[in-house]
Amino acid sequence: MDAMWRNAVLGVITGDALGCPVQFKTREEIAQNPVTGMRGYGTFNLPAGSWTDDSSMTIALLVSIRKMHGIDLDDVMKQFIRWLETGVYTPYCQSFDVGRTTLKAIRKYQKEKKPLKCGLWDETSQSNGSLMRIMPACLYCIEQKMTDEDALRLIHQVGSLTHAHICCNIACGLTYFMTKAILTGDGSLMSRLQSGLDCGFAWYESALSDHEFLHAYGRLRDLAQFAQLPAGKIQSSGYVVSTLEAALWSLITTDAFPDALLKAVNLGLDTDTVAAVAGGLGGLYYGAEGIPQSWLDTLARKDWIESLFEA
Repeated sequence: MDAMWRNAVLGVITGDALGCPVQFKTREEIAQNPVTGMRGYGTFNLPAGSWTDDSSMTIALLVSIRKMHGIDLDDVMKQFIRWLETGVYTPYCQSFDVGRTTLKAIRKYQKEKKPLKCGLWDETSQSNGSLMRIMPACLYCIEQKMTDEDALRLIHQVGSLTHAHICCNIACGLTYFMTKAILTGDGSLMSRLQSGLDCGFAWYESALSDHEFLHAYGRLRDLAQFAQLPAGKIQSSGYVVSTLEAALWSLITTDAFPDALLKAVNLGLDTDTVAAVAGGLGGLYYGAEGIPQSWLDTLARKDWIESLFEA
């Protein structure tokens, strides 16, 4: 596979594993013993380098794309079922840390077999479970040189398999535009992210008749200003807007992959997902060579992960 797949997916998995031991801990709790590198046990009592559902679902989507030579929504759901029920695509052959919305959507698909109807769209389903796994879909659309309209339609469908709320769709779509800008643009990471966001906001302003949920992302319209916010103004909960904000803030206030991910993790709460989102975008920009080798060597099932990127 092209290097971009390896760079991005390794970034996601590394961020996920870095945040796993302190997931759900508050910022104040983590400050008593800040994360400075890969460490084990903690929240799920797992060895260092263990990764969670973020990576498992990202890998499931990647495997489906390779198997089907494209995005087949039914097959993606079948891979999610395999992950949930057999533990494939996990570090230790057992699924864990499964999100409520994700679980409900998978169970609904098992009953009805309708991929475009199984995702949850109610007001309580604006969590980050689609954003955390969307990177392979973004890369596929870019690799296929799709128009933005076709790409967004497909990315919304992939995200909506579990999280069908428009607020979640927007996060996935903005990530597509930022991914594209990192891969095709030049200049600093912040300038590329800003360029992607500018395109994303313009697309949604035209495509959406109701801008209520687009406004929720308003702080990201000016990244230079956003970067000036202190950590106290950055939330890192499972709310999809907060997750994207925290990931981008961590990236634009640092100038190296490990610094960005450590900053993301030490924000606390949904540490694995914030770092996974930051890791995917950061991996694309800095490359896999920007990830500390000691972190990569610690990853559970490292050789198997590397095999995913072989032609």
